[in-house]
Amino acid sequence: MEISEEMSLNELPEGCIATALSFTTPQDVGRLSVVSPMFMLAAVSDVVWERFLPRDLESILSTSPDGSRLMASAASKKELYFSLCENPVLVGNGRKSFSLEKKSGKKCYRLSARDLLITWGDSPEYWTWNSDPTSRFPEVAELISVCWLEISGKINTSMLSPATLYTAYLVLKLSIDIHNYGLDDQPVAVAMKLDGEESYTRTVSWSAERRRGQVPRNVRRSFSLFSFSRSRSVSTGESDGHYPQERGDGWLEIELGEFFTKEGKDGELGIRVFDGTTHWKRGLIVEGIEIRPKQGN
Repeated sequence: MEISEEMSLNELPEGCIATALSFTTPQDVGRLSVVSPMFMLAAVSDVVWERFLPRDLESILSTSPDGSRLMASAASKKELYFSLCENPVLVGNGRKSFSLEKKSGKKCYRLSARDLLITWGDSPEYWTWNSDPTSRFPEVAELISVCWLEISGKINTSMLSPATLYTAYLVLKLSIDIHNYGLDDQPVAVAMKLDGEESYTRTVSWSAERRRGQVPRNVRRSFSLFSFSRSRSVSTGESDGHYPQERGDGWLEIELGEFFTKEGKDGELGIRVFDGTTHWKRGLIVEGIEIRPKQGN
């Protein structure tokens, strides 16, 4: 008697399917859950979703009262995963927020304005610290008036997901008409330094008018953005076409640059935003710098 060696997917044990699904991605699990009732059951298994959660999640959330409560109250690993995707948790004494990218489970961080180094940020004649109901942080920084605008931040790449292409964004608002207060016609220099290696530099704009080809009126000047070796100079007389984009949460963001986290290699990422033109500037509100996986990866 001939015995068939073929087996239907529906005949596989649920645990076997769950283990197989755990080697895919959260996005794939959503798609595969409609294959059959057995796949739908396996797709909600803790075996699947625990693998999508960061291995150091408990350590990350231990610095947050809200995170610790979330760990204790989540009914399943899937519930915990999607809560972290949709509701960023404040960590690091409330100076950072942590979340996961929904489609991949990659780590995302936002450094609050309090976690950044803002030149003259503690001088009330130049900057003021206010609460904003649309911000996830207790305070945001509002620019009163400066001619030298400099914002810097840093993060250890060990906090991020390995082997991932990340993009950094400045999250901001403009409280007044920027065309009247020195933020419209000057390109802003950005530099990124990863573990002392060659810097990544570009220019961005406070104004969307840059995309329409307006020619800046300032004189071109070159300067070194960081004091480390091999940094290249950037001209303030031209923009790379990066300007504020609406986020959908009441804030704007400007793309600052990209960097890649190598597997098994940790280092410090430094980011600097600099507008040193002689124009006096005001009306900028800074929430922080967000670091998240590049879209499309």
